[in-house]
Amino acid sequence: MIVIIYAHPYPRHSRINKALLGAVHDLPDVRVRTLYELYPDFSIDVAREQEALAAADLIVWQHPMQWYGVPALMKLWIDKVLAHGWAYGQRGTALRDKHCLWSVTTGGDEGSFAPDGAAGFEALAMPLRNTVVYCGMQWAEPFAVHGAPGIDDALLCATASRYREHLADWQRVASART
Repeated sequence: MIVIIYAHPYPRHSRINKALLGAVHDLPDVRVRTLYELYPDFSIDVAREQEALAAADLIVWQHPMQWYGVPALMKLWIDKVLAHGWAYGQRGTALRDKHCLWSVTTGGDEGSFAPDGAAGFEALAMPLRNTVVYCGMQWAEPFAVHGAPGIDDALLCATASRYREHLADWQRVASART
């Protein structure tokens, strides 16, 4: 099962994330947890979130990049849900060997995140990647959509199709392993 943890503070205003979610909504065994709808008061039901993650084979963290990081509710979700003794630590093995995909949209074009710049994409990914590894999960190559505000309808459609194929391919490979 794929569980998408979606954190966009203004989901109605995001045509890119809306298109990505729309492209995968009918894939079998895909569940979307829309954090800003579930927890508008930022009071996260940790047990419910952990239960959703426990059922997942692939966890997708999908959000827009905000000031080179995750939206506030996503950060709180990570702090609360990935708890010591559950996600990491001596008895924290609940996520071990699961896969995690970072699906991120950015306002800047790909060149804005060049490796030699202060905001190199790999450097920005490191805190999330390190969190994934610390929890015993496998880090998947990120699915990044750069330059979101300037994407025209044709490119948006192609990008959404590519996202769908990416998740469907993951499902095919995962089912072949079992």
